Amino acid sequence: MWNTLLEKYVSKEGEVDYLAFKKDTALFYRYLDLLSNNAPDPEKWTREEQLAFWINAYNAFTVKLIIDHYPLQSIKDITALNIPKISSPWTMNFFEIGGKSFNLDKIEHEILRKEFDEPRIHFAVNCAAVSCPKLLNESYKADKLDEQLEKQASYFLNNSGKNKLNKNKVSLSKIFSWYKADFTSKGTLIDFLNRYAKMKINANAEIEYLEYDWGLNE
Repeated sequence: MWNTLLEKYVSKEGEVDYLAFKKDTALFYRYLDLLSNNAPDPEKWTREEQLAFWINAYNAFTVKLIIDHYPLQSIKDITALNIPKISSPWTMNFFEIGGKSFNLDKIEHEILRKEFDEPRIHFAVNCAAVSCPKLLNESYKADKLDEQLEKQASYFLNNSGKNKLNKNKVSLSKIFSWYKADFTSKGTLIDFLNRYAKMKINANAEIEYLEYDWGLNE
């Protein structure tokens, strides 16, 4: 179901037709119900099955958050709607999984980042902003997850609209600053970049970070 929706309403560049999503909610809400009622069982699900589930869940519920408040200029505009006790759209408890109240931060920080040693998740989860890695127009699947994550990492890093690479200087997405610890657990940040960069970056290259565009990815 999620694959069908993504193919239909998300371009290959990751631009999302939120208005079309909003007008065609029957299949979407059926999928969200499946997510809510089928929480992963770590004792029965493989690592890849769990990762694919949580990435898809993060992306799907982000789309729900946007269409619930659409039209918007930015996901951050939701904070300005004066919802009581909400300081961030990522801390809003607006869905359930396995009978437990959830928000987007809980999926990203308490599950994906905490339980899986997988920095490439940062190129897979999509926060509905222009500067985010693109929303893939297919669902993540356990049997091809590694291939999908590799492609997303390479696409994001080598996209000159997201990162600007030179052998002596790199201007990077702030994702690499915010989550630096995730990218440097097995080496330097330059080591990680060189896994995917189309040009070899010098180990002592200057690093700076670009402004983040929170405009809606539509």
